[in-house]
Amino acid sequence: MNTGTRARLDRIGTDGQYVIVPMDHGITMGAVTGLKDLEGTVDAITRGGADAVLTQRGVADRVHPNKNGAGYIAHLNGSTTIGPDENDKRTTGTVEDAIRVGADAVSFHINVGSTYEREQIAALSELTTEAKRYGMPVLAMAYARGPDIDPEADDYNQYVGHAVRLAEELGSDVVKTGYTGDAESFQHVVESTSLPVVIAGGAKGTDEETLDMVRGAVDAGAAGVSMGRSIFQHEDPEKITRAVASVVHDDAEAADALREAELSAQV
Repeated sequence: MNTGTRARLDRIGTDGQYVIVPMDHGITMGAVTGLKDLEGTVDAITRGGADAVLTQRGVADRVHPNKNGAGYIAHLNGSTTIGPDENDKRTTGTVEDAIRVGADAVSFHINVGSTYEREQIAALSELTTEAKRYGMPVLAMAYARGPDIDPEADDYNQYVGHAVRLAEELGSDVVKTGYTGDAESFQHVVESTSLPVVIAGGAKGTDEETLDMVRGAVDAGAAGVSMGRSIFQHEDPEKITRAVASVVHDDAEAADALREAELSAQV
């Protein structure tokens, strides 16, 4: 890893741990709750302790003035929920585009096991080659998704482990993937790569569910989170970010983080 890549990784994390809030959902889902006032949401989550914010490059000018010194990641592919297949992610920018909008890192989504796997492998490989020339870190969002993959199956973590290893083999620097449900099964995923592994949040759940998931991932050896809707669609994005950051950066227990962030237990 070159000096530039190391320096930029420091801008999107803290001591090798990451609380990243992706808000690229505008291209996928439209201007959903939390994204209409993007400026206010960015301000809240970074005041709450997010290390970095992630969006598509076209809204970078709405992020920078409001991110309170946090890092910025430009996401470089996408699809929509109203298109024929959401798994068919297409390239939306280059590393040079990301540099022009002030990014500290780039990210790219790949669905391992999908019918688009071949094209996405080639695209991620090309991106990491370009990124290395500029010392730009690559966050690979590597999911196990496809017609032959059942997230409820006992061996689901084997597929997720394959996805994160693929990200490393293609030259990524950090890898994001889905949580497998418990620390024991997720440990295999973490052990499948030498890269820092961060978990996705998925659909918004209760605060307890969110923090229990983060705690389980950290217990399994994960390096943090890249969590979107559970944070930016929260009624108090600053408080939930503070709670998540407490688990990731301070090794707090979920219940303690909930209480310290002044979030009420939900029943």
